[in-house]
Amino acid sequence: MEQLKARIEAVLFTTAKALSIKEIAEILEEDVEKTEEAMLELIMDYSARSGALEIDDENGYILQVKEEHMDIVEKLCPVELKPAVLKTLAVIALKKSIRQTELKELRGSTAYEHVQELLDKELISRTKDKNGRSFNLKPTPKFYEYFKIKGDTRSLEKLLEADKELKDNEKDNTD
Repeated sequence: MEQLKARIEAVLFTTAKALSIKEIAEILEEDVEKTEEAMLELIMDYSARSGALEIDDENGYILQVKEEHMDIVEKLCPVELKPAVLKTLAVIALKKSIRQTELKELRGSTAYEHVQELLDKELISRTKDKNGRSFNLKPTPKFYEYFKIKGDTRSLEKLLEADKELKDNEKDNTD
């Protein structure tokens, strides 16, 4: 049973989404009832110790950091960005430096909220422009590190083009 618990723990550690017992059993090529029994023991093991991790079973099973330790996680890695915020970040990154007023023209008035979120996550920096009426926005070293972009944005442009082509192809196939 200890070996099965260790294998379940490896699955939970590796996955980014909640899995059902059936999915975990299939991955491990194990019996569903045996997997469920081992999972319950593993959950009790985690709840008996006072560590930072827990197994959540609300919508399937997933290994996660306990709520009281999330502040540490948020300092180390940004929380996933909503698509609209990610698009705003892409515009800033592609321009390398853009005035906030120009960004608003391109992305609409919600860009101000996006800018604040990106500043909070330290993915962009903001400095007053020369006339003092707007701000200049640009990606930070944390942005380049998080997205594993070396020095310039050509790789980001290629990723965005590939994503657009993929979506265009998917759209063409559904028409």
